[in-house]
Amino acid sequence: MLVSLKWLKEYVDINLDAKTFGDKMTMTGTKTETVEYYGEEISNVVVGKIMRIEKHPDADKLVITKVDVGAENLVQIVTGAKNVKENDYIPVALDGAILPGGITIKSGKLRGIDSNGMLCSAKELGIDEKYIEDYKKNGIYILDMEDSYEVGKDIKAVLGLNDAVIDFELTSNRPDCKCMLGIAREAAVTLNEKIKYPEISVKEESEKNIDVEVSIENPELCSGYLARRVTDVVIEKSPYWMQRRLVESGVRPINNIVDITNYVMLETGQPMHAFDMREIGNNKIVVKNANEGDMFVTLDGQERKLDADTLMITNGAKYLGVAGVMGGEESEIKDDTTEIMLESALFNPENIRKTSKKLGLRTEASSRFEKPIAQTTAEMALERAAQLIELLGAGKVMKGVVDNRTNEAKKQTITVSPRRINARLGIELSMDEFCDILRSLEFVCDLKSEDELHLEVPYFRLDIEQEADIFEEIARIYGFENLPSIQLQGNTTAGVRTDKQKFLDGVKSAAISCGLYESLTYSFVSPRGLDKIRVPQDSRLRNVVKLLNPLGEDTSIMRSTLIPNMLDVIYTNSSRNIDEVGLFESGHVFTPEEMAGVEETRLCIGMYGKKVDFFTLKGVVEKIFERNGLKGQKYILESANTTFHPGRCANIVVGDKKIATLGEIHPEVLNNYGINKRVYVAEIDIDTVYSLADNTIVFKPLPKFPAVTRDIALLVKSDVEAGDIDEIIMSNGQGIVETCKLFDVYRGEQIGKGYKSIAYSIVYRSLEKTLTDIDVAPVHEKILTELENKLGAKLREQ
Repeated sequence: MLVSLKWLKEYVDINLDAKTFGDKMTMTGTKTETVEYYGEEISNVVVGKIMRIEKHPDADKLVITKVDVGAENLVQIVTGAKNVKENDYIPVALDGAILPGGITIKSGKLRGIDSNGMLCSAKELGIDEKYIEDYKKNGIYILDMEDSYEVGKDIKAVLGLNDAVIDFELTSNRPDCKCMLGIAREAAVTLNEKIKYPEISVKEESEKNIDVEVSIENPELCSGYLARRVTDVVIEKSPYWMQRRLVESGVRPINNIVDITNYVMLETGQPMHAFDMREIGNNKIVVKNANEGDMFVTLDGQERKLDADTLMITNGAKYLGVAGVMGGEESEIKDDTTEIMLESALFNPENIRKTSKKLGLRTEASSRFEKPIAQTTAEMALERAAQLIELLGAGKVMKGVVDNRTNEAKKQTITVSPRRINARLGIELSMDEFCDILRSLEFVCDLKSEDELHLEVPYFRLDIEQEADIFEEIARIYGFENLPSIQLQGNTTAGVRTDKQKFLDGVKSAAISCGLYESLTYSFVSPRGLDKIRVPQDSRLRNVVKLLNPLGEDTSIMRSTLIPNMLDVIYTNSSRNIDEVGLFESGHVFTPEEMAGVEETRLCIGMYGKKVDFFTLKGVVEKIFERNGLKGQKYILESANTTFHPGRCANIVVGDKKIATLGEIHPEVLNNYGINKRVYVAEIDIDTVYSLADNTIVFKPLPKFPAVTRDIALLVKSDVEAGDIDEIIMSNGQGIVETCKLFDVYRGEQIGKGYKSIAYSIVYRSLEKTLTDIDVAPVHEKILTELENKLGAKLREQ
């Protein structure tokens, strides 16, 4: 928030330099970022009046001016400027003057003629030309003729260049400070001064009544709409003092009406808008949602596509502006505008934030409407704008105010315990001292008992909701630096990781050892993610935790699964032409569970690549389980999970507990993400795995005897699961089967329809002796027999 110190002094007596004042404001919670001094380098530059202009005898492009600077004699200055004429008031840099950048002006001769100074342009005075009228940019800065000037007066005082602009960093919970009055309130309490509010009264000059009807179709998005009507409007530039204040606040002056609405916004914090009554036409305002897909041209000349959530200001038939964001090009104030309507409205902050983000249009208005605004502020701003229009002769205010509000403002009250505040802050303030601080912040205090203080919260402090907020107010005004510093007492202990944290570290380590890279994503996500992965409407995953005040729709819920996040990351990688990717993410998922809130720890793995298939993913999952003490898991075919490809998905269970789901992502899901590769994903319930894992470390001697390896290729029906084959092999190993690993699956014409070839490598080893074929053969035959009896598996003929 850029604040002109000169402007601020109209509301509060400040007898400090800008830096000292900024430091004091920082100590009470309004942090000063920077202080910029306008005109600090300028000296010996004054107002001059051109009395005569003569031709230069030896230069066609130069003229000789005689300038009155308040001295006994006129000053002769030679210039090449083409835009000056007699009786113009201009800035004059006299002999010895210093300009921004350290430029020193000296008397001298130009083509043989004495020149005792320089006529200055806006740029030479350090004035940003983007904020001034075009005719002032080319050549000498001509002071406005309608204003009277004292020749010889310091130009810094005349142009407001003897000012300091302070940039305050405002916290998100203090939108009331995003205006001059908000900063003035903080300055008053910081300096123990009284704030001087502007005296607002409106002189309704026109005999005509306002005669404007306002209807609000969506009161959830617009809780109030106030309007005044002004006739006999004269469009011209606003006075220099107003333009200067707008410029110092980072706002470009346009014309008197627009400048007044912007000025009031900067002063009160209430964004306003002025409509040309010719565009309203039927004297009717309807606040309603746009139609999906409609187009609208905003004030910046850009055509923007609207959706059904965009709130619009209309005349019932056509759009006039995007509510709370920007007006329309057609209804803007024009040079020939003679009648206007002033709008001061109250919009839903969340909707304004979403609309601004979707349209890619963040304005001074939207940045303020994204936070709640008090009804009293809207009332005051409307009256202030009408007052300024009347004072500046910009028009005549009609009788009456349109006031359509869907609810009445309620006064916020809080009861606090001074004893508890003293105990929490470690201080000893009396009741009178408490009340003095709170009254300086414009709270109304009512003492109910010795330790019960009833407070009425100021209308503009919408952030004050509970006693803890009062603790903070007392602490910052009392002074954080004045709070006692008390050493913590207790034994110093070294922090240690819990067993579960160590387990999760082991899981991550195992994933990394498999060649995976860790990804990190936000826990707050878009509800559209559940649609994109085809989660059924009655699924438990739809029972999400919603954020009360989200940054936008894309971050409006807490995630209930890690899969959408993983697919977002995979899309990012695939769109950058990365051919092979293996990723994992560990994090919490959230479910309301009757609003108590439950956090579950999950691990999600995502892979794609030419050599990646279901069994690649399965191998990674098994390695993670093996490295972290989980045994006895079984794979069960899953065909009902709509996120995964039918028949290429499995649940992993231990006993009756499901611990993971893995498989190939459904083509429709991939299409929703714009991914053109086959993607394999697993989501593991780490909490359940941790409860089932046995992390007891058992040391075994290295095998002394060699292993015997037998490879088998089995012909089985297509619906036979590899997990069933694994179980039969291991359960019939008679203590000498060390491992069995699947290494190939084949389907094709050679196999026949409805069948597949599945190949295993079985490792036999004894801890007591070297195995011979005589030892291995009967066990191997037993395994083959059981496979044929239970699964119909036969050895594939070569």
